[in-house]
Amino acid sequence: MQELPRAFGEPPLTARLRTSPEDFLVEEILGYDADGAGEHLLLWVEKRGANTDWVARELAKFAGVPPVAVGYAGLKDRHAVTRQTFSVQLAGRPAPDWSTFPHAEVKVLAATRHSRKLKRGALRGNRFVLVLREVSGDRARAESVLQQIAAHGVPNYYGEQRFGREGGNVAQARAMFGGRRMDRDKRSFLLSVARSHIFNGVLAARVERDAWDQPMDGEIWSLAGSRSWFGPEPFSDELAARLARADIHPSGPLWGQGEPPSQGEAGALEREVAAADEDLAAGLAAARMDQERRPLRLIPHNLRWRWQDDEALELSFELPAGAYATVVVRELAKGEE
Repeated sequence: MQELPRAFGEPPLTARLRTSPEDFLVEEILGYDADGAGEHLLLWVEKRGANTDWVARELAKFAGVPPVAVGYAGLKDRHAVTRQTFSVQLAGRPAPDWSTFPHAEVKVLAATRHSRKLKRGALRGNRFVLVLREVSGDRARAESVLQQIAAHGVPNYYGEQRFGREGGNVAQARAMFGGRRMDRDKRSFLLSVARSHIFNGVLAARVERDAWDQPMDGEIWSLAGSRSWFGPEPFSDELAARLARADIHPSGPLWGQGEPPSQGEAGALEREVAAADEDLAAGLAAARMDQERRPLRLIPHNLRWRWQDDEALELSFELPAGAYATVVVRELAKGEE
C-alpha cells in the first residue's frame, strides 16, 4: 500500500493509528430496522479486540443453536472497538439473558425480534471515529488536504487488510491458480484478493495520470450507492453535472471472464494492467468470475476533524460498504499501526 500513488502528494503528517482499540471505532450502518416480530433476534453488539467470526460462534453457543443460525452483514476489524448487528435464529427457543454473555470483550447492547436472517453484504456502510496519535508535521497543509478530501474524495483502493502481511494473500492466490488446493471459503477469499490486486493496479495507473476522479475515453460509470454501472458513452454536460454532485463515479474492473466493458483509452489501460498479472487474470477467467465494476473514487460523508491536543487528531466520517477507512487516512498521514 505504501507504494501506491496518492492523490494529493506526500502526506503532510506522520502519526500512529490504533495505539489502542478505542482509537479505531467502527459502527455499522445497516440501513433498516428490525421489524419487531419473527423467530430471529437482531442483536446490536459491541466488541473490543475480537474477531467477528469468533463472536458469531460464541453467540450461537450461548443461544444453544448451530453456528449456521447466526448471521452478520460484514466482517469488522479485530483491532478496534466495533458495533455491528448479528441475527440469531431461535426457532422456538426462548431468548437467553444476553446480559450474562460470558465474554467481557463483547457486549450485547440491544436485542429486537426480526423475521429474516441477516445476510452478508446487507449493510449500507460504516461510521468511523479514528484518533491519530503522536502526530507531527505541517498542520496548515493537513487542513488543506482534509478540505480536499472532503470536497473531492480519495482513490478507492482496497486496503492492506485485503492483502495480508507483506501482500502474502496475493502469493497464495497465485499458488491456488497454479494448482494448490484450497477449501471453499479460502478459495472464495483468494478470488477476491486477485480481483482487488488488479483493481488497485488500474486505480494506481489512473492516479498517476490524474484521472481517478475524471473520465477517460471509453469510461464505464458506477452509480453511487449501488453495484450498477453503465457506458461507455460520450462525455456530456449531463454526465459532468452528475460527476460533480457525486451521483456517478469513474470505475475500474473487478476482473473475470470475457472482456471488460470499457473501451478506448480506459479499456486499453485496464487490459494493459491485467496483462501484467496474466496468471491472476487467467485464473479469474478460468474460475468463471463475471466482469464487474467498482468506483475509483471514494467520498467520505460527514467528514469532521478536531485536534484533541498538539499530538492527537480525531477524524470522523462515514463510508459505503466495502470501503476502507485506512485509504482515507493514508492521504493525510504516514506512520505505523
